[in-house]
Amino acid sequence: MYQQPRPRTIGNPTPLGLYSFACTTLLISLFNVQVRGITNGNLIIGMGLACGGLSQLLAGMWSFVRSDSLGGTAFSMYGAFWISYGLMHIPGLNIVTSYTGDSADQLHNAEGLFLAMWFVVTFFTAGGALRQPVMLFATLFFLDITFMMLMIGAFMNSAGAVKAGGYVGIVTCICAFYEGTAVLYTEDVTPIRLPNPMMPQFGRRQRKTDTEASPEDMQAVVE
Repeated sequence: MYQQPRPRTIGNPTPLGLYSFACTTLLISLFNVQVRGITNGNLIIGMGLACGGLSQLLAGMWSFVRSDSLGGTAFSMYGAFWISYGLMHIPGLNIVTSYTGDSADQLHNAEGLFLAMWFVVTFFTAGGALRQPVMLFATLFFLDITFMMLMIGAFMNSAGAVKAGGYVGIVTCICAFYEGTAVLYTEDVTPIRLPNPMMPQFGRRQRKTDTEASPEDMQAVVE
């Protein structure tokens, strides 16, 4: 007899997406603060394309399969960010290096506009996380500040603003690593638990149960 196929289930892609995001963002943030005297951050290209780009994009697609619109949108968008960032900085494509001569001064404004787009995207994405875990919202909140500082650094050609963005980016990664680990550490894989409280629910009316209903409500139902 032909047996009906069992519905497929997939694991939670959230830890993969958050770890991919955190690892890549942490690396570029360390480069931005010039840790250990590093001023050439071209190593981020490979990390950005593979880990921040492809891995996050896959996590986003799998999140959509699990009907997680926020995770699918966020991971897919930031995966696209890292792919586009990596492509822009591949020397052979001559994208960034094309700003030479009379157009050399345009590079900072072009990068500023690029970062401004992601500042806006992150602002709206953070708004969609107001009923999510605190650390997830904190990740998007600090990421938005990171983009803002990097945007200012690009527009004003300010190394100080870029470095400040790097420090905020490190805080962002700490939040992302924590949230990814809290989601990963389920009872199926480890006895370790990490607290993962939800955001406070302001302005959300809760439905009354039968036991909580007032006498007036019950009388209205009877009538």
